[in-house]
Amino acid sequence: MVSKFRKTKIICTIGPATDDDSVLRAMMQSGMNCARFNFSHGDHESHRRRFEQVSRLRTELGLPIATMLDTKGPEIRTGTFEGGCATLEKGQKFVLTTKDVTGTGEMCSVTYKKLPQEVGPDTIILVDDGLIALRVDRTDDENIYCTVVDGGELKNQKGINVPGVSLGMPYLSPKDISDLEFGAEMEFDYISASFVRSAADVDYLRSFTQSLGWKDVRIIAKIECSDAIKNIDAIIDAADGVMVARGDLGVEVPFEQIPILQKKIIRKCDEAGKHVITATQMLESMINNPRPTRAEITDVANAVYDGTSAVMLSGETAAGKHPVEAVKAMDLIARTTESEINYKRNFMVSHLHCERNITSAVSHATVTTAHDLNATIITVTKSGITARSISNYRPQSLIIGCTTSERVCRQMNLSWGIMPVMCEEKDNTDDLFNHAVEVSQKHDLIEKGDTVVITAGVPLGQAGTTNMLKVQKI
Repeated sequence: MVSKFRKTKIICTIGPATDDDSVLRAMMQSGMNCARFNFSHGDHESHRRRFEQVSRLRTELGLPIATMLDTKGPEIRTGTFEGGCATLEKGQKFVLTTKDVTGTGEMCSVTYKKLPQEVGPDTIILVDDGLIALRVDRTDDENIYCTVVDGGELKNQKGINVPGVSLGMPYLSPKDISDLEFGAEMEFDYISASFVRSAADVDYLRSFTQSLGWKDVRIIAKIECSDAIKNIDAIIDAADGVMVARGDLGVEVPFEQIPILQKKIIRKCDEAGKHVITATQMLESMINNPRPTRAEITDVANAVYDGTSAVMLSGETAAGKHPVEAVKAMDLIARTTESEINYKRNFMVSHLHCERNITSAVSHATVTTAHDLNATIITVTKSGITARSISNYRPQSLIIGCTTSERVCRQMNLSWGIMPVMCEEKDNTDDLFNHAVEVSQKHDLIEKGDTVVITAGVPLGQAGTTNMLKVQKI
């Protein structure tokens, strides 16, 4: 039976297609959990307007929609061309230069001034998501002299990738710094950090956000370059989660490796108890068409089977013709797939063991008890740590995360299997448990006759002190 409660969360990219209130409202009502703002496009004025729109509508609907700032990251791009583009033919010579020139069919500028010093003969440079390939012949201080391996039409400001080469660009560009300062002002709930290469990039970003007073933002590292694959374990450890950004990753590594890497990264994140988001081209055809292709349906379902925390829509909702239909399709595919997964069995055979601390032990016991009694889980949490710890075990049971913090409530809305609700602070555990049950009933998450397993911590109101478990019949 298909449940009305979806465990896998949905991230929707905000853009021109969502500017109409009726569209964004319908997306929220159809299952959107998080609004992603892509700072590779738009300016602060447009992002502010859309952020305020999201904030207003989520308040109107009473939905804890999270917000995510997606950084532009340390990208390299081409400059502009005469007439907006140039056609490159296979075998011809072409020059990439650090000089500020208007591009032609023989030369164009690049944004990274040290690129000639960091590539050498026979290095392959990919442009426009790999559609155009150049092989380096030689370099000098300002120029890279290339032969075109794969030609095509090259347009303004296209991305450049250099697979297998560790580039020395600083992780945060001046634009990223400005965008993050704006993000701290607006109080985004998540940052998705583009082109993370190592744990040091994550640590540097976290240090910078803390210097802005933005200490409780959660950082998602986007895995989209070969360096990130090499350093994946350390990145997972340093970040609050990762995004499998299959678009750029498919340029940096052989495309046939993408499904394998996706499964490996999801498994590693599940074992580490971290968010993992599967992204890029999930329902790409719905940018123009009202229904997804069979391959896209299977792609989303496979990510759910793999155990992804969330799936993401990009152009489908930001600029597509059918943003609401895309969210509805994603929701239906995820819920239908989840109905076929035996989470109880997976939990029993899982090699995931609880850590040697009280919170993990109580979380493990909570899931075991809930499965034995076919019960709903209610966790009263100050920081969201316990709810995420329970979520890590991927229980069959619904997890209701009760919190007094609006920020934590929104952040939990991106965690697998958690239904976050706001509650009030109470002076003793009896009142707290009763209030949590009442709030859950008010939201139609449980009803009379249900069994619930409730977790909380004593003393009340202190983060990370979960040490209690109670079973109650409603």
